Amino acid sequence: MLVLASTSRYRRELLARLDLEFSVAAPQVDESPLPAEPASETALRLASAKARAVAPSYPEALVIGSDQVAESAGARLDKPGTHERAVAQLTRLSGKRAVFHTAVALLNAASGRLQTRLVATTVVFRPLTLDTIEAYLRKEQPYDCAGSAKAEGLGIALLEAIDGPDPTALIGLPLIALVSMLEAEGVQVV
Repeated sequence: MLVLASTSRYRRELLARLDLEFSVAAPQVDESPLPAEPASETALRLASAKARAVAPSYPEALVIGSDQVAESAGARLDKPGTHERAVAQLTRLSGKRAVFHTAVALLNAASGRLQTRLVATTVVFRPLTLDTIEAYLRKEQPYDCAGSAKAEGLGIALLEAIDGPDPTALIGLPLIALVSMLEAEGVQVV
């Protein structure tokens, strides 16, 4: 049995690409960063914590946890939540570089074996005018996405470059890494 420990519709959609049966469970995890914790370590810690939080309810399952923490110029990029915060975030990101640290954890609840991987994706934003930002936000409303731009949608028009080993990592679940992890647990995807 495969369980995705996430409430993210983006992660659900990504995992469905692998054509495997899976269940979804909401992890109850405090996602606050620890003091002075690097973004990459926050992502790894939270991905593992999400898998561990759900595992007791599925003692025979392979449980997938994932988390993404973005940063630009040393500042974390949270999900904006509102239009005003998204405008401010995209204004700050105009012409700048951001790194999205996406972690995935696979916990074999029966054996206790935990595998983790971290995939970093660097994104360069085009110089953006306020009119461009407002037009984009009206059309896509990406208020639940760190960085306020959905690269899998219209947000790609805000970007100048994407550099990373797995395009699905930027969306929220690094499938290339996950396939290898699943295979290490005896699950053949294809």
